[in-house]
Amino acid sequence: MSEDKSAIRNAATVIVLRDRETHPSVLMGQRGAKAAFMPNKFVFPGGAVDAADREIALASPLPALCRDRLTEDVAEDIGNALAVAAIRELWEETGLVLGEPGAWDGPVPDDWQGYAETGYLPSARGLQFVFRAITPPGRPRRFDARFFLIDAAHIMGDPDDFSRASDELSHLQWIPLSEVRTFDLPFITEVVLAEITERARDMTPPASVPFFRNDDEQSLFLRLRGHQMTGD
Repeated sequence: MSEDKSAIRNAATVIVLRDRETHPSVLMGQRGAKAAFMPNKFVFPGGAVDAADREIALASPLPALCRDRLTEDVAEDIGNALAVAAIRELWEETGLVLGEPGAWDGPVPDDWQGYAETGYLPSARGLQFVFRAITPPGRPRRFDARFFLIDAAHIMGDPDDFSRASDELSHLQWIPLSEVRTFDLPFITEVVLAEITERARDMTPPASVPFFRNDDEQSLFLRLRGHQMTGD
């Protein structure tokens, strides 16, 4: 059965910040010129949730507030799968590890073989849910993307070592927040960066999570607070 490219897929995006107290910078890479979705744009690491992501155990779960906010306006609890997808995509696209030391219990799935060889188990302890956006209608791919902020201190190993990255993103680099808007960015990435820049030095969870909701009928900008959702 062929993939329904018009369907909205759940996705996870990872915003990694370093040197937050002094000169904050963010990890980004450039999509290929032939990519179906956002060609040539500089983006955060991330991608769609795979069915197998639901079966991967986390060494430490998402913080409770994040899990709570992720369940708003959805019919199922996909917090674990989103966190796993975020960690997997970061690994695949940058070669960087978010995890805790440990041995896998049982066979390691094919997508996680390289990750497991580093000696770590995936951990969502440091992830902070900070933004949600649905791709507008009419695009070649549509995603319900959740953006997770993580401090580079949670990366295991050298944060400048991209040697194990796939070729999905090129020009991987740490870009100072003060310079990032000079790059070719998607609109939604610019919106997210504005939020992140305001919070770069604040390690606490946001009071609410912005939700840029693009339905077939209308576009709404909402805020997820946990147990309730309000307009903005």
